[in-house]
Amino acid sequence: MSSGEGHGMQSSGVWALRPLADMSAQEFHDWQVLLEDRTGLVLNEQRRAFLQTSLSTRMRELGVDDYGSYYRQVTDGLRGAVEWSTLMDRLTVQETRFFRHRPSFEILESYLQERLASSTLSQPLALWSVGCSTGEEPYSLAIAVAEVLSGTEQPELFGVTGTDISLSALSRARDGIYGARKLEQMDIDLCERYFEQLADGRFKVLPALASRVCCARLNVLELAKAPFSGVDVIFCQNLLIYFRRWRRREILNRLAERLAPGGLLVVGVGEVVGWQHPDMLPVADERVLAFIRKKV
Repeated sequence: MSSGEGHGMQSSGVWALRPLADMSAQEFHDWQVLLEDRTGLVLNEQRRAFLQTSLSTRMRELGVDDYGSYYRQVTDGLRGAVEWSTLMDRLTVQETRFFRHRPSFEILESYLQERLASSTLSQPLALWSVGCSTGEEPYSLAIAVAEVLSGTEQPELFGVTGTDISLSALSRARDGIYGARKLEQMDIDLCERYFEQLADGRFKVLPALASRVCCARLNVLELAKAPFSGVDVIFCQNLLIYFRRWRRREILNRLAERLAPGGLLVVGVGEVVGWQHPDMLPVADERVLAFIRKKV
């Protein structure tokens, strides 16, 4: 791997001037099938340019100049598995911010307040951010819960798990360091309570909050193997849009099974239409797409 990277660096001037050829219809089809088989992600014709650009960038680093050779490389045993992981980091990291889609967090806050009003917590609240990317959503969830619990006798009785397929995104999530633009939708007092401003102007999540959040790698196609059960809150936003309709329903069915009775599932608005589950009741709020699992 390192020798390939070295070759790409030494030749960077030449490579930058030599655009890779357009991907043929057959090559595009091969990559489409590989991506969907391994991750469930569907790349339609409109995303062909995105795929070509992402592959070209990585191929230049490795000194590979045709899509067929690179395809063979990423499908070649153990070496291919390592390169596949690197490529996934390029293809799946999505742009996100703290408290993206505010109504979803308002639903969460009211849900938690209602639970606390009806009973005290006997065990820690468990929250799960599916497709957590670089960590903005799980930390936003942690802040929202910390705020709701701040006036109670058990302000730290919760934990948030973020899962994603991208190892580099998870590494950035664990670092918990963000540029000011990522925090634009947050109230200033929340920024001051939960972040430390660094000398370079970026913001770092404070240890007390970071200790309540853990991040782990998970391919959503492997939800059946995921060691989650009895989860109180699941957020799955801006992820399902990349999958076929039948797979979206399959993913939601798996997530519903992981919820505790009375648990809350929040999905991105418009990401799935007509999904129904015998154990799930829709939340009556047109601003969000959310469901509560029936109590036994």
